[in-house]
Amino acid sequence: MPAPRTREQPRVPGERRPLLPRGVQGPRRWRRAAGAAVLLVEMLERAAFFGITANLVLYLNSTNFNWAGEQASRAALVFLGASYLLAPVGGWLADVYLGRYRAVALSLLLYLAASGLLPATAFPDGRSSFCGEMPASPLGPACPSPDCPRASPSPYCAPVLYAGLLLIALAASSVRSNLTSFGADQVMDLGRDATRRFFNWFYWSINLGAVLSLLVVAFIQQNISFLLGYSIPVGCVGLAFFIFLFATPVFITKPPMGSQVSSMLKLALQNCCPQLWQRHLARSHRDRQGARLLPDQRSPQPGASPQEDITNFQVLVKILPVMVTLVPYWMVYFQMQSTYVLQGLHLHIPNIFPASPSNSSMALRAQDSSYTIPEAWLLLANVVVVLILVPLKDRLIDPLLLRCKLLPSALQKMALGMFFGFTSVIVAGVLEMERLHYIHHNQTVSQEIGEVLYNAAPLSIWWQIPQYLLIGISEIFASIPGLEFAYSEAPRSMQGAIMGIFFCLSGVGSLLGSSLVALLSLPGGWLHCPEDFGNINNCRMDLYFFLLAGIQAVTALLFVWIAGRYERVSQGPASHSCFSRDRG
Repeated sequence: MPAPRTREQPRVPGERRPLLPRGVQGPRRWRRAAGAAVLLVEMLERAAFFGITANLVLYLNSTNFNWAGEQASRAALVFLGASYLLAPVGGWLADVYLGRYRAVALSLLLYLAASGLLPATAFPDGRSSFCGEMPASPLGPACPSPDCPRASPSPYCAPVLYAGLLLIALAASSVRSNLTSFGADQVMDLGRDATRRFFNWFYWSINLGAVLSLLVVAFIQQNISFLLGYSIPVGCVGLAFFIFLFATPVFITKPPMGSQVSSMLKLALQNCCPQLWQRHLARSHRDRQGARLLPDQRSPQPGASPQEDITNFQVLVKILPVMVTLVPYWMVYFQMQSTYVLQGLHLHIPNIFPASPSNSSMALRAQDSSYTIPEAWLLLANVVVVLILVPLKDRLIDPLLLRCKLLPSALQKMALGMFFGFTSVIVAGVLEMERLHYIHHNQTVSQEIGEVLYNAAPLSIWWQIPQYLLIGISEIFASIPGLEFAYSEAPRSMQGAIMGIFFCLSGVGSLLGSSLVALLSLPGGWLHCPEDFGNINNCRMDLYFFLLAGIQAVTALLFVWIAGRYERVSQGPASHSCFSRDRG
């Protein structure tokens, strides 16, 4: 077995190494310092992101905007999907023009500017400046029959809010796709094990940021003020931007090396449409003959050779089916921040400081002055699982399995993660059936959350904890190994592109979930609730959850088959993984 590598790779032209002096232990110490700075920036950025998304449905559903429940849920899914779907844009800009360091810095700056829109629309004067006055609800004759269609009003301030959310999504996606690879570059000299552990702690930092955001920001948004609650994420992004700039002297930065997207498209065209490709070659040949240069005027163009392009294209063809079959898992995963939240708002949410006064007038005053538990705190069940299990997995479980030669591959872990995602959405569907049972028997409690009155079932919101725990366990087995797979199985010249594709397909899953919600919200659909504005008590969200479970089950079986074929091929003599020589 070859000795562990401490890779002192040849420098790329234009690459900048840390400016600080090094002693004998310098390289390892400064690599760890650079990795720690990246983890801190990621924690703050994720705290801001979760602070924006945690109560986005509640914010849009509040009296500030009066969006319907399905409209608010759809907006949250679109925002989440775009924040992943746009990842290749940031990766491409970094590869071709900016480099990863500048791409992260400029993205944080855009993030800072765009996130200021949410606190600006949280108070009346700012809202009227950006959106105009809220139109009055039109008065009309009562609906003569329960089945008559009703036009859903256009959401107030939708163009401004969607534009701001999409700018935040663009900035967040660019930070995500570039900061992940940028951080891995900082520790790559320490060997393969350091890179694997970096991804574990990178994901741990994401969830630590989520805990800080959900505990503080979500509570403030739901019980105190959306203005203050959305100002905190702006401060987190500003602090992340400052730390990233402050840590510049210890970073390894690499110049843009160009993108192989055009080469990949040419090879795809050559394989799929050979006749069209021959016509393109003939046209290019005529153009070159018309503008021929002298030999000494030619300048060699850097880039991969044609043989390398073919090899990289073959790797991409092998990797893409594996990542595409993860899309239904992402459809299930993003329910945690959309329909799970909507379901929780229609379960009984207890007060944090329940009062037991002796008379009803005192009870009324106590209820008005108490605080309800933020529904977004249910996300903490997911986050706490990750915070506990990632260090346990990194320090105890993985080393033990490695010594016993029982450590599963990344693809095997991803299949297990899909199973836990399936069980999460099944549990959510069963809970929704029970909730509707109470609703149909007129057993409801009225609760005011964020100035909106919800008719909730008397079931406690704590019944949602199992579905959040299961989705958290699925995240450890599907998302973290997915990151490791995308980075390690890609050729070095395509790592940024394939990481971008991985995040992009995550966004595709969110947008497919959003499209499914929109389709089922049409008249006659399971999520069409025309007589229950702002509530979901006349909808069949349980059937929606079971439909997602069925889609996940079918594609999980397909994933197992594709992953099995991939591993059999990868075990052959030719392996294109950037770590393939480390496998002893």
